[in-house]
Amino acid sequence: MSSPTLESALSQMQSLASQAAGQSSKGQHLSTTVGEGGFVDELQTSIERINTLKQEAAEKTRDFQAGKPGVELDDVMVDVQKASVAFEMGKQVRSRLVSAYKDVMNMRV
Repeated sequence: MSSPTLESALSQMQSLASQAAGQSSKGQHLSTTVGEGGFVDELQTSIERINTLKQEAAEKTRDFQAGKPGVELDDVMVDVQKASVAFEMGKQVRSRLVSAYKDVMNMRV
């Protein structure tokens, strides 16, 4: 994969992660500079966001099942769906990274 392709994939992943977290992508500036944080840091941050969404959804589900006041079914369903979409995105990114790694390793030098 070329550098612009990786930057594009990273940009899309960050955009989807922020949308899954309920943030608006309007007015946000995504840094694509090399050497500032790096790809590994961005990947780690995305994985942490996915984990946080999953934990929040599980907590809201438990609260709803326990009958805690102020926890509505529609809020629980939205949070569970956000966590599901974020997890699926993470799986797709992982699959593409593994595929790219295999392509690089199979290149002849």
